[in-house]
Parts: sequence; structure tokens; C-alpha cells
Amino acid sequence: MEESRESMAWLARRDGIVIVGHGPFESSATPPPEGTAFYLQDFALSSTTPWKTPSRVERVSAAEWSRRFMPPAAIDVRWDALDAAPFSVVFQEVMSSIHSGVFEKTVPVVTESGTASEDPAPLIRAAMCAKTSPLQSYGWYHPEEGFAGATPELLVALRDRKLETMALAGTARSEDREVFAADEKEIREHEYVAQTLVSKLLDFGKLERKSRQIIDLGSIVHFLTRIELELHTPHGPDELIQRLHPTPALGPLPRTDVTLKKLLEWRERLGCPAGFGAPFGVWDAGNFCSVVAIRGVWWQGRRLRVPAGCGIIEASRLVNEWRELRLKREAVKGFLASA
Repeated sequence: MEESRESMAWLARRDGIVIVGHGPFESSATPPPEGTAFYLQDFALSSTTPWKTPSRVERVSAAEWSRRFMPPAAIDVRWDALDAAPFSVVFQEVMSSIHSGVFEKTVPVVTESGTASEDPAPLIRAAMCAKTSPLQSYGWYHPEEGFAGATPELLVALRDRKLETMALAGTARSEDREVFAADEKEIREHEYVAQTLVSKLLDFGKLERKSRQIIDLGSIVHFLTRIELELHTPHGPDELIQRLHPTPALGPLPRTDVTLKKLLEWRERLGCPAGFGAPFGVWDAGNFCSVVAIRGVWWQGRRLRVPAGCGIIEASRLVNEWRELRLKREAVKGFLASA
């Protein structure tokens, strides 16, 4: 994206403060020793200069931030018909790879596209900035394109030597909460993520894994396990992201060069935005917070894209995964409708 004075980035932290950066942004390979910089990457972590230092920084309350962006009176979005055939082909390829022992789990992404009757940026910003805990609003805005969302998933929060992350995997409709709590397939999918995170962090310090719980996001529920760590020695944001991303919640298990390359191929075939599921974060006064860029909308001009991923394991079934993908996309489209 071409940067300009009108460009803007923001991330709502869990303490209720929104860090806002105004352009133009200066790109660099590492965060500045002091001050504020945003971490902007694609899912493959291919950018060599992911750190974006803004020309001006604001710190505002979530309530004030929400009040800044009033939604337009009316914007219509015409959503394109979505063909299940491409996903069906990928699903069969995934299952074949699982049965042959290449994967235990992976997460293909289906993207729904639409056309707005006018510039959708004001609606998208207003919708996402209105969302509060347990969702974290985030965005990267340019005059003609950008992305914004409200994600429930924290990748890493780092303050001094205290690190926090989470396993967020397993999805159901809110009305199915009781049966979801006992669903062996969903629990198994969640445990893949939680156990992998624990194994990746054990050698970094004293680790505490919290009890698995259910987080209610209105129309949908997820399993959530929080993980906290007291680091033995300091570790920087780039090292932690390389260690954790992508978690099995969005990435392959096992995570190897071969499995990651195959997942990237499936994402590209299905039209997934490069930034979906990527880390998006902010370095501020020596502290770092990064979320996983899900539950969002990517736009260019009047064209919108709403991606969603589903975790596929051996017990997965095509019709159930297609239903879960629709459930997640409808949650995001619901954000827009509620604005």
C-alpha cells in the first residue's frame, strides 16, 4: 500500500487504551528503541521491514475512539455468490494429506467478496472501532484501501519479562454452547493448539496454563485457554512472533517448511488476503502487544473481502466445516450491519 499523510493504524489494547498512529509511516526492520511503531506483516512473514513508525501518535480511550467514527446513513453491500466447489477440492486434498501423515491439522481459508454502493471505509471503521472487550479493534487505513477488524485472539502481549498468549480454537453457534462444551472433535482441535503453544514456550521460562473455558462473542462461541509465562531472559517481539506464528489455530500442524508452503498455496487458490491471520501489533514504550488479524474486512475501492478459516483434522466433515466458515463470515458481516 502506498503511504500518505491520510494513512492511519490503530490497535485497541486489553487495558482499554487505543494506540493510534498517523502517517506517513517510516518502515524499518526492527522497532525503534523508544517510542511507538506498528507491526504490519503478511501471514508468511515475508516483509523485511514490518515495523511502521508513525509521524504522530495518540493514546485514547476505547469509548472516545468509538465516538470518532459515526457510520454513514446507509451503505448497501452486494455480496457475490460463493461457490463451494473450490473449497471442496481443497478439503479433499487436506484430508488426503492428513491420511498420508503430512498434516495432523491445517486451516484453509474461504473468502467472500462484495461490492459496496459507495466508499465502505467509513462503515468498516465505525463498525470495528465500536467493538470492545473481549474483542480488540485493529486496522490499517489508506484513502483507497485497507483492512480493519475486531479480533478475539491475542498472539502475544509482552511487558518486561511477563508474556501472555492464548489458544483460541473450536467454534460453534452460541445456542449450541452446551453440546459444544462436550464436543470431542472441537476439544481435540483446541488441544492441538494449546499443547503446541505450551511446547513452544516451555524453554522460555516459568509457564502457567489456565483452565480451558468458553468465550461468548454473541453469535458464536470458542474454546479459550490462556497461557502466561515469566521469561528467564528478555526476548524481543520479532523472536517471539517467529516462535509462535502461525499457531495451529491458523497454521499447519506440524509446522514445517513443507506444510506451511502447502497451506500458503491453498490460501492463494481460495483468494485469501495475504494479511488474514497475520500478526498485527504495536510496540509502545518498550511494551508489545500483537493480535491475530481475524474477524476483519479487507477493502480496495468499493470492493470488500471477508475471509474466514476452519481447522481441519481427521474427524472433520465437509458440510460441518462449510457451515463453520459461513458462521464466522456472518459474524463479521453482522459487525457491519450493527453499525
